[in-house]
Amino acid sequence: MALVNEHFLKLPNNYFFSDIEKKINLFRVTHPKAEIIRLGTGDVTLPLPHACTEAMHRAVEEMSNPATFRGYGPEEGYHFLINEIIKNDYVPRGVHLEPGEIFISDGSKSDTGSIGDILRHDNSIGVTDPIYPVYIDSNVSCGRAGELQSDGKWSNVVYMPCLPENDFIPQIPSQRIDIVYLCYPNNPTGTVLSKSELKKWVNYALQNDTLIIFDAAYEAYIQNPEIPHSIYEIKGARKVAIECRSFSKTAGFTGVRCGYMVIPKEITAATLTGQRIPLNPMWKRHQEVKFNGTSYITQRGAEAVYTPEGKEEVKANIQYYMENVQILKKAFHELGLKVAGGDDAPYLWVQTPKGMSSWKFFDKLLYEAYIVGTPGVGFGPSGEGYMRFTGFGKREHCKEAIQRLRRCL
Repeated sequence: MALVNEHFLKLPNNYFFSDIEKKINLFRVTHPKAEIIRLGTGDVTLPLPHACTEAMHRAVEEMSNPATFRGYGPEEGYHFLINEIIKNDYVPRGVHLEPGEIFISDGSKSDTGSIGDILRHDNSIGVTDPIYPVYIDSNVSCGRAGELQSDGKWSNVVYMPCLPENDFIPQIPSQRIDIVYLCYPNNPTGTVLSKSELKKWVNYALQNDTLIIFDAAYEAYIQNPEIPHSIYEIKGARKVAIECRSFSKTAGFTGVRCGYMVIPKEITAATLTGQRIPLNPMWKRHQEVKFNGTSYITQRGAEAVYTPEGKEEVKANIQYYMENVQILKKAFHELGLKVAGGDDAPYLWVQTPKGMSSWKFFDKLLYEAYIVGTPGVGFGPSGEGYMRFTGFGKREHCKEAIQRLRRCL
């Protein structure tokens, strides 16, 4: 008989964001006329840049012509997009990559969730806490995380709390860890790491033979010119870090799906006998086995992000979302709530009032103000007592939400 992967059974019955939707759907049944404002969604609301849709239309026309039709593309992505990524995302920051070090995908969630496929199940892992749930869940499903404990932590995971006491900056662990996940600008706290702080992590990885999975999905939202956009801006990072990026929040590709992962050729991991194996060709083989490549039409749309028109439209969209964040942040401060993030990221990390739990505050906002946030506890034990808010909504909804918050709080 076929046997299941029993590690999957350790996962909570419902995905965290599905639980939120269930609560909202129940509320709609009992309050059918209520107009809900969603301030917690990680999805964008502005349409795709015109430059991208035009490029995709042209690609569709190509696919309808026998002379320009394309079938299966390269699993690692087309060079026309890879070359634009190198030229625009990395060269201006003094980072030099080869085309074979970039792998186009359908987004950072897939990449961060799948990279563990080429790493042994018994590697130790470390995560900042709070953290994007996929990092934990993907390790639970392969047995790497151990068992869920009564305090909400997994037995084989080293948690690095990000709290007001340390300015939401994770401390370098005292013990050696095989794989460390870092996301900066951070989801959910909206905070960033300075170059000096990021250098500490690269030095730790070099000294301890640690692999860093660095999720830079929100780098385009960085406003401070002193904050690094890529871990490869730090000397030595090419030997220890894999970087993931996405067009989802940068260019509104959440419904189109496109991202990429950078695996420098210097990065290796070991076998039990101590042999060093380069991870770049391993990942290429993984994609050949499990991935048919991101569609040609999608990649043409992503390529257009780097045109002069595309850059201007993307910049305008990001500015719109960041203005939303600042409007909300100012209102939360006026209401007497403690807020982190929002300066270099589209997220606000708001401490709940009067010691209220995350879910209790969620219910209060939903039922009294018809506002939806994201309970912080869903991002890890250190998220309890917080709520994540985003700037991805519409401007008029943000302003209306502020009026409702003032009445509610």
